[in-house]
Amino acid sequence: MDKKLTPAVKIEKIHKSFGQLHALNGIDLTIEQGEFFGLLGPNGAGKSTLINILAGLLKPTQGKVAIMGHDVVDSYQAARMSLGVVPQELVFDPFFNVREMLRFQAGYFGRGRENDAWVDEVIENLGLTDKAHTNMRKLSGGMKRRALIAQALVHKPPVIVLDEPTAGVDVELRQMLWAFIKKLNNDGHTIILTTHYLEEAETLCERVAMMKQGEIVALDTTANLLSKLPGKNLRLTLGQANLPSTLLPMLKNGENGIFTLALTELNQIEYALSELRKANVNVQDMQLIEADLEDVFMSLVGEQAPQQNQQAGAL
Repeated sequence: MDKKLTPAVKIEKIHKSFGQLHALNGIDLTIEQGEFFGLLGPNGAGKSTLINILAGLLKPTQGKVAIMGHDVVDSYQAARMSLGVVPQELVFDPFFNVREMLRFQAGYFGRGRENDAWVDEVIENLGLTDKAHTNMRKLSGGMKRRALIAQALVHKPPVIVLDEPTAGVDVELRQMLWAFIKKLNNDGHTIILTTHYLEEAETLCERVAMMKQGEIVALDTTANLLSKLPGKNLRLTLGQANLPSTLLPMLKNGENGIFTLALTELNQIEYALSELRKANVNVQDMQLIEADLEDVFMSLVGEQAPQQNQQAGAL
């Protein structure tokens, strides 16, 4: 019988208070080695607080956290060696070029020249080869984002936390990043992702935890979460026409002549089409779409899903 692997992350009854604010309220969570795990929730749900505790930047008020079996308080050095964190903020050392910065970062974790081949691989896979000798201050926002991702990976941590890694970046970087991260996951690295792009979590994550007000309100495989929501969406392209007022209670979103209606029963399709005919509205296109992770998010968290950042970082 195979011996069960030590969990990549084990969080036990974690509480964190800032004065009267109870940011985390008894979080219990186990993430196994090799998982691609999503951590979702609105702003203020406690995601960043939990990540800061994982990274050793905050101490929990109560409870325990271990990374690869190492307690983040009692065995801080070993826990930190096992973790790479890509932060939301663009924080960088302005005195070095990209390669120098990565070598210094590797040195902080006790990795010397023998690590250079891995540094080169990270630089290449993140499209930084042409910028390897460019000072960090002179990089565009998108390139700085790539460099920060490289910095988190440079000591080859078994557990990688990506905190909103694609917020404000363009499609090219997003695709390149996910190709590399999926390769790392296939090679055995555990990936923990927080994202406001819910379609990313749906596509990439095997399992998802949804947080609200410092608590986990849902924890399951992505497939199971989606299957628990019976509703479907009807997407209608009406061109320049407006949606009849009788269908407004079903309206999920709509702009530029494309309207999405939330359905609870399939016979609502005939009702919608009937109302459109009554209003003499011509339907140019119609699609029936399964519920997605955004629908699950809204049903469980009870509010509009986080707005995606439409400003793409320059590359």
